[in-house]
Amino acid sequence: MDFIKAAYFEEAGRMSLAGVDKPTIQNPDDVIIRVIRTCVCGSDLWSYKEGDQKEAHPINGGHEAIGIVEETGEKITTVEPGDFVIAPFTHGCGQCQACRDGFDGTCDNHPAPTNWSNGFQSQYLRFHYANWALVKVPGKPEDYTEGMLKSLLTLADVMATGYHAARCAEVKKGDKVVVIGDGAVGQCAVIAAKMRGASQIVLMSRHEDRQKLALESGATAVVAERGEEGIAKVREILGGGADAALECVGKEASLQQALGVVHGGGHVGYVGVPHFGGVNLVNNFIHNIAMAGGSASVTTYDKQLLLKAVLDGEINPGRVFTQTYSLDQINQAYKDMTDRKTIKSYVVVD
Repeated sequence: MDFIKAAYFEEAGRMSLAGVDKPTIQNPDDVIIRVIRTCVCGSDLWSYKEGDQKEAHPINGGHEAIGIVEETGEKITTVEPGDFVIAPFTHGCGQCQACRDGFDGTCDNHPAPTNWSNGFQSQYLRFHYANWALVKVPGKPEDYTEGMLKSLLTLADVMATGYHAARCAEVKKGDKVVVIGDGAVGQCAVIAAKMRGASQIVLMSRHEDRQKLALESGATAVVAERGEEGIAKVREILGGGADAALECVGKEASLQQALGVVHGGGHVGYVGVPHFGGVNLVNNFIHNIAMAGGSASVTTYDKQLLLKAVLDGEINPGRVFTQTYSLDQINQAYKDMTDRKTIKSYVVVD
């Protein structure tokens, strides 16, 4: 049996690297991928910062990768060894009603947790339910600049997730949009809102480097205030409530902020993994505020528009990666994101 390097969660504040068995084909629709680039997601930090009720030494929560197909199961017809692919964090089937409606992030045939990935911070991964979900990239990795590889990697999750927030909030041409959260998903939500024709995009952020990046990506204003003061400032800038708010954090305070900035009849798209209890819907009822969101439709968005937008140079979401690490530096990659020394950690895998 061959051994490979893979990251493991040990305890809050500590990731480790271990030698493990190289993954093998277990089912006819499996694909083995040699990882060339992976990264750390904001959702990974919930465990890293606080433990998140996670047992010691489980496989890492990493779920974003690009790589080369090395082996395929007997039922795989869409990719072959040597293909360059994006490995999404979702595993839709492409056939159920949810997938046909463009919600492969909540595939009816592959319900959670089997529709979600983990263990991608590794030299190799087994991608299950691979026949439809994998996204093939033209050419080989060496055909692309490092900057382009970064943008391709965002298509495994954060760019698609930012787009999902805008889609769920029904952002359309001319809309006034507010983005809550200045991490990688929030930055990508700014890009998505611009793609969908928003006329004004306000980012709620307190960090100068993140504000600057968002303004370069299409944001038209920044609001640092929070709570009622922040809501008042947003409404002043927009001349009233927003048509849509994109919640990209997952905390109760950020969701309440999103609900507070939209006008009556507005829409909230939420994609931050919820880390709070029930939400009082009385305000939504009184103001006719629509809420929708959840796990992003990665494969659908990549195949329909995002991969082409990246390849054509229309969007450059890879700029959310502001520091680069080797797989051996995985703990530092987590720590620097936790300490806000980088927006998103980019990991080069040898």
